[in-house]
Amino acid sequence: MKPPAFDYVRAHDVAHAVSLLAAHGADATPLAGGQSLMPALNFRLASPALLVDLNAIGELSACAVDDDGSLLIGATARHRHVETSSTVARGWPLLAHAMGSVAHVAIRNRGTIGGSLCHADPSAEWPALCIACEAHIELRSARGTRDVAAADFMSGLFTTVRASDELLVRVRFPRWPATRRWGFREVARRRGDFAIAGTACTVDVDAAGACTDARVVVFGVADGPVRASASEAALRGRRPDAAAIRAAAVAALTGLEPRSDAHASSAYRLELVRTLTARALGDALGVPA
Repeated sequence: MKPPAFDYVRAHDVAHAVSLLAAHGADATPLAGGQSLMPALNFRLASPALLVDLNAIGELSACAVDDDGSLLIGATARHRHVETSSTVARGWPLLAHAMGSVAHVAIRNRGTIGGSLCHADPSAEWPALCIACEAHIELRSARGTRDVAAADFMSGLFTTVRASDELLVRVRFPRWPATRRWGFREVARRRGDFAIAGTACTVDVDAAGACTDARVVVFGVADGPVRASASEAALRGRRPDAAAIRAAAVAALTGLEPRSDAHASSAYRLELVRTLTARALGDALGVPA
């Protein structure tokens, strides 16, 4: 397998990268980790005229806490960096934990958050995690900068709202309250494969242990991550016990119509969603599901 012919430019800063995207539009594709892009090129599923390499832009690989307490992860920050960061593990433990489910270490050493989000695979972890954590995505172009809520970023199967002249610069994760709990579960056919189904959740509780808010996101079962609103509503205002968690897990199936494919039937994916949601919520709240 060989990729189609393309030109290559190593951008030296964000302004340079943005100018290249503005000049070439849909004919240019940013290159970060290349873990999705290079196979697509080799299979001739993508054929850009120009690759804009972002790896020399130091600011895009940063992962740090901002003055307001939010976490800023640059577009070319590697999965492995997030996985091993003590800062992320202390303040946003869901992110650090979930990275262990992303492919294999060799891929996590090169793959990036920006690449995963722009590739928009419905079975990928990052889009679901960003929605569960209420993240915001910064896009920059020659026309200016715009902020997009993670829930609005994916527009369909392998598609996003990013325009061809826009560069995903960084992702902002709001500061977690001390009362936030979290859970993450997924199932794949083999370790390192994309998920057949998965659930990422965050649950905020008050001093009495009652749920004040919840975000339950399922992935691998639709054209993109799905926020399970009925499941969240089943938890709010309650002090979750095993029965409440089971009810919330059943509610997560509301409106879901997974497709059957070579990996799993629709019925099996629905059963996975119910089971994984119960287990993720049980993990979050310390209640055996």
